[in-house]
Amino acid sequence: MSVQQNLKTIKGNIQQACHIANRNPDEIKIVAVTKYVSVQRAQEALSCGIVHFGENRDEGLQEKWDYLTERAVWHFIGSLQTKKVKKIIDKVDYIHSLDRISLAEEIHKRATRPVKCFIQVNVSGEESKHGLQPEEVAGFVKDLSPFNNIELVGLMTMAPYTEDEKLLRTCFRDLKELQENIKSMDLPYAPCMELSMGMSNDYMIAIEEGATFIRIGSALVGSEK
Repeated sequence: MSVQQNLKTIKGNIQQACHIANRNPDEIKIVAVTKYVSVQRAQEALSCGIVHFGENRDEGLQEKWDYLTERAVWHFIGSLQTKKVKKIIDKVDYIHSLDRISLAEEIHKRATRPVKCFIQVNVSGEESKHGLQPEEVAGFVKDLSPFNNIELVGLMTMAPYTEDEKLLRTCFRDLKELQENIKSMDLPYAPCMELSMGMSNDYMIAIEEGATFIRIGSALVGSEK
């Protein structure tokens, strides 16, 4: 399937999910996850009007960035090693995986402008997942106050890969509740208005539960690796 055909299907699904949740589809931003596809496939997505692109490795980001450069809004969506920050910091607009103070310190030190960051939260409690435990998030947010180059725009989670809709909704609802709690702290550096949650298999449920950024790979651009 072409990216254009896939995008038409996804936009239709977004409309449907937003209708169910009484939301405006314009609130939803699609991040094309291009880590498993070629530069050419990413360029096809760009030509279809996709603006937001996500990569989880510095090499993949560099490769795509060299071709798409400033025409795209770049998201680093994978676990980020502190030593890798210097390689991606001047290329990304969003980091979805802030989960420790040492990483915050490095982002702050290396950035030449405020970087929009999501705190990664391990809502499901799976040992294989990165991220803070939900009860750790409020304290971590307070600890970010000295870092002027970090703007906490929201929270991110990766739900379990499952067809159990009840479990997925619980994960997404828990993150939404946590996001509202952080937003209510009314901290200037942490507006926390956004929710990055939902991927190819569960983005409609995520939207119904409050997602504003959905990270779509296989359902949008497919996989070539």
